[in-house]
Amino acid sequence: MKKVPTGRRINNEEQNMLISRRNFLKGAGGAVAGLLAASGDVEASADSPELRTKGAKTTTSICTFCAVGCGMLVQVKDGKVINIEGDPDHPINQGSLCSKGDALFQIPNSDLRLKKVRYRAAGASAWEEKSWDWALDRIAELMKDSRDRKFRVKEKGKDGLDYLVNRNEGMTILGGAGLDNEECYLLHKFARSSGVVYLEHQARL
Repeated sequence: MKKVPTGRRINNEEQNMLISRRNFLKGAGGAVAGLLAASGDVEASADSPELRTKGAKTTTSICTFCAVGCGMLVQVKDGKVINIEGDPDHPINQGSLCSKGDALFQIPNSDLRLKKVRYRAAGASAWEEKSWDWALDRIAELMKDSRDRKFRVKEKGKDGLDYLVNRNEGMTILGGAGLDNEECYLLHKFARSSGVVYLEHQARL
């Protein structure tokens, strides 16, 4: 668009060269309409071949990043997650997602995701692949050993008397914000029955 200095009268030739905003939008709209008419009728469909979600199975899920509990639509094709988006029918997020929830697609598809148990023995320089059965048995063994060594039945008070405490000072349990209410309840019951007093939750940190 040609700029004309303010306060100067313009001649007919300059007037013809000027394009008003209204005329520009009219011309652009006409050009778009012409292109659409020339391309022919195109039927819009959710199963258009251009969509990567064509033929995918959609299931509902909950975001695992925090305790808000936003709903998600997870689309799976050939056993692989191909798309994750907010669930518009969910009462909490109503289809919206935060930046972390929007990036959740990377978790099942990242090349850096560990899919097998990796174990490095004390003093070793290399990692070994272990089975889940071995890992769970190893964790249970270490937890029991720590509890047996650090469990305190009695403690002397300021008055010099012995008090029954039954507490385990060799373990700490940290909950995760991805746990739902029922899982947190079970984790809390397990910690208290094991005598754990150092119990914390990640969502508060």
